Amino acid sequence: MKAIANIDTIHLIIGYSILIIPLIIFWYFKIKLTKTTLIAVARMSVQLFLVAIYLEYIFKLNNAYINILWVLVMIGVGVSTTIKRASLKLKYFILPLILALFSSLVLIDAFFLGIVLKLEYVFEARYFIPISGMILGNAMNYNIVGLNSYFEGLVKEENLYYFLLVNTNENKNALLPFIGKSIKKALSPLIGTMTVMGLIALPGMMTGQILGGSPPATAIKYQILIAVAIFSGGSLNLTLSIIFSNLFVFDKYGRLNRRILRK
Repeated sequence: MKAIANIDTIHLIIGYSILIIPLIIFWYFKIKLTKTTLIAVARMSVQLFLVAIYLEYIFKLNNAYINILWVLVMIGVGVSTTIKRASLKLKYFILPLILALFSSLVLIDAFFLGIVLKLEYVFEARYFIPISGMILGNAMNYNIVGLNSYFEGLVKEENLYYFLLVNTNENKNALLPFIGKSIKKALSPLIGTMTVMGLIALPGMMTGQILGGSPPATAIKYQILIAVAIFSGGSLNLTLSIIFSNLFVFDKYGRLNRRILRK
């Protein structure tokens, strides 16, 4: 098996030149995304290079406490980003979203790293950090879509919620249509992606492993497990986020506190 082709600095810079295509599209159609795109690419590059340097030391040390601390930092960043992009109030939603993300990640990591992969050391840096990161990153995106849909639905159709609450006399039954709609909206794109995975495109993790020299069969097995872990973690995290958030959004009589939802 040949070693993976290295990308030197010159060819990395050349690679950036392909951005001329979307930039020309933005210029031609007068889409104000040029500055945002350039800033995003610059931030991505700097952050990834810094992470690469940092992970070199983390992988060498392979210390459980440092690995856990790194994942906790990722959880904090993920939650704060979710709250900001979902236009929610930090002081009301930071605790429920941290609890939801932490709980779902512990369960999914314990199952896949401990039971499926049978790692003797479940905090092995080269497994624990990347897999946790993929689950967290995707869960964050589904949370943003799901929470936006859920709270927007409650605000727009508040009368429907109270109608269902009065007729069912139970907060859980009154919320079922809103929760179901938000989960469906958030997870439908991932279900669609899994449906065509391998037919239209090779997923990122599988491609990375193949380029790194892993046999395709091994890469496929990991990709299947990661896809299942991401879907399971995302659905669990979103569900727990809604359940825990409801403790702050509604009073003991089931009344919606719109003030909390206004940023």
